[in-house]
Amino acid sequence: MKYFKNKTIQSVVLKCFAVILVVTISGCSTDETQTVANFTNLVLDENFDTDGAPNSEVWGFDIGNGIDGWGNQELQYYTNRSENVTIQNGVLLITAQQESFEGSEYTSARLLTKDKFEQRYGRFEARIRLPFGQGIWPAFWMLGADIDENPWPGAGEIDIMEYRGQNPTVLIGSVHGPGYSGGEAISKEYTLENDRFDTGFHIFGIEWGPEFVNFYVDDVLYNQITPEDLTGPWVFDKPFYILMNLAVGGTFVGSPNAETEFPQTMLVDYVRVYKNNTD
Repeated sequence: MKYFKNKTIQSVVLKCFAVILVVTISGCSTDETQTVANFTNLVLDENFDTDGAPNSEVWGFDIGNGIDGWGNQELQYYTNRSENVTIQNGVLLITAQQESFEGSEYTSARLLTKDKFEQRYGRFEARIRLPFGQGIWPAFWMLGADIDENPWPGAGEIDIMEYRGQNPTVLIGSVHGPGYSGGEAISKEYTLENDRFDTGFHIFGIEWGPEFVNFYVDDVLYNQITPEDLTGPWVFDKPFYILMNLAVGGTFVGSPNAETEFPQTMLVDYVRVYKNNTD
């Protein structure tokens, strides 16, 4: 199947002013005040316009099945083969296959910008169409660049988007750090009304400043996390790098079942990163 990219530049909320605003979001019973930062200086613009392998100056790969399934009892073996990761017609395709490979029953891919692109603060966003099915676990996320010297969760983790394929209308945004990791992460779900994340592209993003991380889906600001929300130290004050992957199985989603169809593909239209003009 061919996938054709929509070249229309997607607008994002309040992108045109490099200011910090305070907005009030009305909930069902209370009002919540949130800080909105606007980052206008585009510093990474990955549009995946060249067919073939991803740009090696920006993207590296994790290879293998990790320790204990990358710490989550995942079932896939990550590769950099074209069967699992390629660019076609302007879209990055990350594909999970059901196949016997290096002792695993599934293969997929995990891309990362470690040691290639790392940044403290800014807006990080990607336009993605998600896969579906029991046991399918796509993610767009970030890790602290000091993770080799400061093992997880000490380095910090920001999950811009993760999602259970068996629940294609709900995604989760989270932060992990010392004292609030794994099942104790600080998280909030976002439900897509009258639609599914596997039937079209959506923009998933964060805006991150010295004492806040805002979570967005398309033009909707649905959560803000600040130091006051945490049960441990704030570790989001240093450069982070980007990861995108499609896992199979694991403690977060459970294993595939007889109804899970393969292959499953995560389609990425673009990845963009902005910072303030004054940075």
